[in-house]
Amino acid sequence: QVQLVESGGGSVQAGGSLTLSCEVSGNTTRRYSMGWFRQTPGKEREGVAALQNGGLRNWPYADSVKGRFTVSQSDNKKTLFLQMSSLKPEDTAMYYCAVSRTWLMGALLTVAGYHYWGQGTQVTVSS
Repeated sequence: QVQLVESGGGSVQAGGSLTLSCEVSGNTTRRYSMGWFRQTPGKEREGVAALQNGGLRNWPYADSVKGRFTVSQSDNKKTLFLQMSSLKPEDTAMYYCAVSRTWLMGALLTVAGYHYWGQGTQVTVSS
């Protein structure tokens, strides 16, 4: 079983930056994927950025965050980060991290591919 705990959310003005963290405990599989997703009330959860521990060179990002957000892992692979800069009011959402027990390859930003989810951390960007 894998447990995920997000942190780092908060309130920031437009143009500001935040870094989200996701602490991963438990045993991941030999091949795994990790991703960040976000959701606003009344809308479906959407993929923001994700990575996997092999098999791909470039990590996918949602078009709306390309060039502003960066996904990465700690050296010990136990923490997933999402560095967010040039934040916009439309980035306001609950942000979730997730882990899959396999490489998702071209489906890294697909919600259905993930097996474990954190509780989320709120990001609010004011104009």
